[in-house]
Amino acid sequence: MTENAPLFTLVPGATPLLINVPHAGLGLGPGLPERLTDTARRLTDTDWHVEKLYAFATELGAGLMVATHSRYVVDLNRDPEGRALYPGADNTELCPTRDFDGRLLYRDGDGPDAAEVAARANRYWHPYHRRLSAELEAVRARHGFAVLLDGHSIAAEVPRFFAGRLPDLNLGTNDGASCAAGLADRACDVLSAAKGFTHVYNGRFKGGYITRHYGRPADGIHALQLEIARDCYMDEGRLEHWDAGRAAPLMAILRKLVETLLHWQPADRG
Repeated sequence: MTENAPLFTLVPGATPLLINVPHAGLGLGPGLPERLTDTARRLTDTDWHVEKLYAFATELGAGLMVATHSRYVVDLNRDPEGRALYPGADNTELCPTRDFDGRLLYRDGDGPDAAEVAARANRYWHPYHRRLSAELEAVRARHGFAVLLDGHSIAAEVPRFFAGRLPDLNLGTNDGASCAAGLADRACDVLSAAKGFTHVYNGRFKGGYITRHYGRPADGIHALQLEIARDCYMDEGRLEHWDAGRAAPLMAILRKLVETLLHWQPADRG
């Protein structure tokens, strides 16, 4: 990707729902590929194909915002000041230096220093969040409230962070603080009824920076994060391969979830 490559794609919606996909990007920017290890250049920790999983949502009137650059450039779902999501746990950084298997991403001596991290935040992180924030404000202004669904996926087994296999569908609302209880209940109902899929609510993943920062129910912005185990919809041995047939059962569940979020209204709106 060139230095002036766009940081995101955005399809504005006609409803209160905006779906955000911050980790599906593959762009690295000038000079970075040469600094990464051969393993790192595979971009294993990408949320592979998540933008395809939600592509149908624009036809239903939802907005869809998708990052174009890799999380190895900067992690859009981390605090820009480096504050940990889960204090005391093994947290990933704003500009990661290890992958989810604990392997170093950079060749010896090529990792980013504090000045480069700050420069990347200014170049990538802040412009993305300014646009995301502006879109949420526009949605709220039009409809009186906004619903943000932050879409993610991850390897089914990540020993660095968790023992054993993850549930298929991991819904997080910052322990209920990022959205109205009624909205979370309806989302949980959809996931619990998903035959053939396991789920958990505010278990392994409670929502990252995006969910926690933008989810302000009292101000009319309700945010949820859905983290999906990748083997629900793809062959983890063939990361770049998109198999629409394999993904179809999951996409049917996501359609029900999106339709549920689209039809929800805050209690004070009747």
